[in-house]
Amino acid sequence: MSVFSQFLCQIDCLLKNQILSSGIGELPLNECWPEVWITNDGDYDKATEIINDFLAADSGEKNSWRCRCGEQLEGQFDICWRCGRERSSG
Repeated sequence: MSVFSQFLCQIDCLLKNQILSSGIGELPLNECWPEVWITNDGDYDKATEIINDFLAADSGEKNSWRCRCGEQLEGQFDICWRCGRERSSG
């Protein structure tokens, strides 16, 4: 689940710049970053917790893996570029 989906499920918020990544290079990089605007200041601590949990879960280094089609892939890839299969969870 993406961090944006987590926000939509748990906190009343406005998501901005979700599709501006295609503008990188033409627009300043910091203008293309996705943003979450919380509508209730009381949700700030919960929003910070969601972001920190997401970043902590995503920071682990993944091991390389071999797809069932035989292709060897580096750990950062979850889908085989050759056949399109997803990395198995087991």
